[in-house]
Amino acid sequence: MEERARRIVETAVELAEKGGFEAVRLRDVASHAEVALGTLYRRFRSKEDLLIAALELETGDLERRFAQRPPRGADATERVSAFFGMATRGLIRRPNLARALLKAAACGEPQLAKRMAAFHGHIEAMVVSAMRGSDGTPPSAPTETLRWLAHSLTLVWFSLLVGWSGGLHGQGVVIEEMRECVELMLLGAVQRASVAREEQA
Repeated sequence: MEERARRIVETAVELAEKGGFEAVRLRDVASHAEVALGTLYRRFRSKEDLLIAALELETGDLERRFAQRPPRGADATERVSAFFGMATRGLIRRPNLARALLKAAACGEPQLAKRMAAFHGHIEAMVVSAMRGSDGTPPSAPTETLRWLAHSLTLVWFSLLVGWSGGLHGQGVVIEEMRECVELMLLGAVQRASVAREEQA
């Protein structure tokens, strides 16, 4: 992201931290970022567009933390649960901003669909990496089962975050229910693989 666009996004983040989604008014963002309103509109079509750019910055930060300190655990269940715990705490640490990002993410604008798909793809890639763990060998392409598990768990996580944003439950519930979902899905995948091997024998 070029310097001026980054300054605009970082200004939107600051305003969202203070007042949430409604505080991110494009005129105010332009004023605080010290750019002309036309300059802002040439880079971002809407408030949602701007907040999705902020979500992309947050995702990049999560990826850097993941690379520096991969989630630990004795098995895939522990590592994936640890990842979702890290991702949840990282996002919710600034609740006003998190709710603004989630509202923008759920806006349903067709122009933003590809970028939301890319966001989910980044999360899924980290889930796959956490499931595999690191043994020092270059990673191979994930299997269909790994892709399906990562995709399904990411959808559950996003749904729980939307529930948190709407006040249905707290951060602890998001983390605990993700842990239970990870256990159930990974156990189910193991059992299905075991049955398939028995049928082939």
